[in-house]
Amino acid sequence: MVFRMETSIEGVAAGPGGPATPAGTRAPAEPTATAVATATATATAGDEGAETPVPVPAAKAPSSLSPSRAGDFMQCPLLYRFRVIDRLPQKPSEAATRGTLVHAVLERLFDAPAAERTPPRAKALVPGQWDRLRETRPEVEELFADDPEGERLARWLSEAERLVERWFTLEDPSRLEPAERELFVETELESGLRLRGIIDRVDVAPTGEVRIVDYKTGKAPRPEYSEGALFQMKFYALVVWRLKKVVPRRLQLVYLGSGDVLTYDPVVADLERVERKLLALWEAIRLATETGQWRPRPTKLCGWCDHQAHCPEFGGTPPPYPLPVTVAGLDTTRP
Repeated sequence: MVFRMETSIEGVAAGPGGPATPAGTRAPAEPTATAVATATATATAGDEGAETPVPVPAAKAPSSLSPSRAGDFMQCPLLYRFRVIDRLPQKPSEAATRGTLVHAVLERLFDAPAAERTPPRAKALVPGQWDRLRETRPEVEELFADDPEGERLARWLSEAERLVERWFTLEDPSRLEPAERELFVETELESGLRLRGIIDRVDVAPTGEVRIVDYKTGKAPRPEYSEGALFQMKFYALVVWRLKKVVPRRLQLVYLGSGDVLTYDPVVADLERVERKLLALWEAIRLATETGQWRPRPTKLCGWCDHQAHCPEFGGTPPPYPLPVTVAGLDTTRP
């Protein structure tokens, strides 16, 4: 991972000063493995462009943790199992696919010279990026299979254009030269836990200060849920800190759905708390993997779950557990 140090950070103070914790932000309590396993989903709040798991032939025990998969387990351990262990297929959704499209447009816009990063140019990228998405992920074609006249598709693309256009009211891309875009990061903690993820944008000031930026095509959460929304960003900050020995100066969430920007300036103590939380979370995942006990956690989010047919809460039956489980110290096969 390389940060080019000549780039600039728009709107971020050059010096290391400033408040470590914004007013009204409360540090999370230290969780136990059990508490984390039953926590509410936070990592993917408002993120319509969240990663989609790709099915593979053989099931494998989890070997790493990303913000999205951490969010799955905190939302519902059984959901985590369905996505990570069983790799059950998921239907594409209009909201998530639109998020992927908008992310691609914002990434590609920075290929143009600064003076040419305008709303018309950004909107003009939408059709081409949609065609590219259809080529790389043919399954998205089914979203509009029942739209022979293309009217619903046209509205959907127009909404993507509006989200792209709104971004220009929140940031000025002509003043930005990102050090990295769609940056894959991965690190292994001393405990052996491997953390990985993809950061939408990294800005680096001439003084070396780092800003991590993430685009959200949904709406900003209410203030009482802002801590949960920042979980993903603190996860990324932890990875960057462990990789580069630099604590990011600022974490920034750009909500295109509502036109809001949420920022947070982390300190080492924040990242240490996140690391402890992730270690507790990983211990809970490890225990569930070994015992085969993945409990459902019903919430209002169940209404959007693709896996109701396999969920006991909806009268379904999970598929046979594909991994060996440990019972009283013996390796057996869970039926």
